[in-house]
Amino acid sequence: MLQMLNKINSIHDLAMEVLQIEADSILKLKERIGGDFEKAIDILYSCKGRVIVTGMGKSGHIGRKIAATLSSTGTPSYFLHPAESTHGDSGLITRDDVVIAISNSGETAELMNLLPLIERFGVKMIAMTGKKESTLGKKADVVLDVSVEKEACPLGKAPTASTTATLAMGDAVAICLLKKRGFTEEDFLMFHPSGALGRGVLYHVSDLMITGERIPVLSENTSFLDTIQFISDKKLGCAIMVDNNGVMTGILTDGDIRRTLLKYNNTSSIVTKDVMTKNPKVIQDTDLAAKALHIMEKHSITSLAVCDNSGKPVGLVHIHDLLKAGVA
Repeated sequence: MLQMLNKINSIHDLAMEVLQIEADSILKLKERIGGDFEKAIDILYSCKGRVIVTGMGKSGHIGRKIAATLSSTGTPSYFLHPAESTHGDSGLITRDDVVIAISNSGETAELMNLLPLIERFGVKMIAMTGKKESTLGKKADVVLDVSVEKEACPLGKAPTASTTATLAMGDAVAICLLKKRGFTEEDFLMFHPSGALGRGVLYHVSDLMITGERIPVLSENTSFLDTIQFISDKKLGCAIMVDNNGVMTGILTDGDIRRTLLKYNNTSSIVTKDVMTKNPKVIQDTDLAAKALHIMEKHSITSLAVCDNSGKPVGLVHIHDLLKAGVA
């Protein structure tokens, strides 16, 4: 039993050590975000073609992920397997492209075979390597230093901390390009119409909101009992209350009604503006429907008034309509 506990403790300690080594490797990258990094961003931002990411072995796996992240954040990118590149796949590279070559040693044979083609085409190359003075580093237009003090593998053989650092550097590049391009949430959703995000996220509030005579709008000076009848007739669970200028001043919901009935024995003389929710959450019709759903979930509400720039209600969006449209 004691041996088993000691084994568990050693596994725990080893796991903690691995995570610490990899975390430290990422944090040390912060010291290398300077001129070379900014030059790499400028090269990638100015690319008129595509970003071709290449790497062998574990570096290749990391390269595939970097290419995927770049593509989904507004920078068209492909992964090129360096071993296949000398058997015809190098035709993927054009003179307008930029190459990101990944090799911890900077001497990977398959990448070395690709270098003459890159040079012949005059293609800009960014090296992500742990050896700045390697062949790859010397041939590159700019080097992103992803060196680590040691691997998390106790044998010092399996790429662990080095691949983690490379992946983190790739994420930093992708997100900086996203920001530089002014890539928006809507742009991101356009590239993710399927899967967990769902096709419904492309809807705007204007596509799904209730409009016209169906909007439950009522004067804030309406009696509480009349407003209850109004809400019952509209069957939307709330009433948007406005002042004499038609500007929204509050909302009366089923929850407000229950709280008022519990508080007052006689409600016949109550005016709605005295018991309504003031300064409620609102949204604009140009906002994404996904934003409306996020607000509803965050504040545990089922509907949002849609107001124009002057504060006048132009619609109402209900959570049921969002869910029916697949906004989830």
